[in-house]
Amino acid sequence: MDTFTPEQRSRIMSAVRQKNTKPEMAVRRLLHAMGYRYRLHAAELPGKPDIVFRRRRKALFVHGCFWHGHDCAKGHRPASRKEYWDAKIGCNVARDLDRIERLRADGWDVLVIWECESLKRDAEALSARLRSFLG
Repeated sequence: MDTFTPEQRSRIMSAVRQKNTKPEMAVRRLLHAMGYRYRLHAAELPGKPDIVFRRRRKALFVHGCFWHGHDCAKGHRPASRKEYWDAKIGCNVARDLDRIERLRADGWDVLVIWECESLKRDAEALSARLRSFLG
């Protein structure tokens, strides 16, 4: 049972950011410091990738571990309303896979950076991974 009224729950959920999240901003700052320039949230591409390199045909998604079902400490599911959360996050994962497949079918290379990777202290490992992906 939810402890909030529908109006309160709506207000809480509407405060969850979709763009310019802390993990996304960390990746963007790192890429910029590495000398890469990019476009943001390309609406014409499936899934509106968070970061797009058009000439290279590369797209990056920066996923939150909880909302996108990552298997890490940040990605754990709540114990209450287990059926609801399993269905909700399961739909998110299926939608993510579909969008990645559509991008790849259109000739794009796709990389997913997880929240737990982007907020770690090991920026060198992440920058090496990004440099390898971007060629």
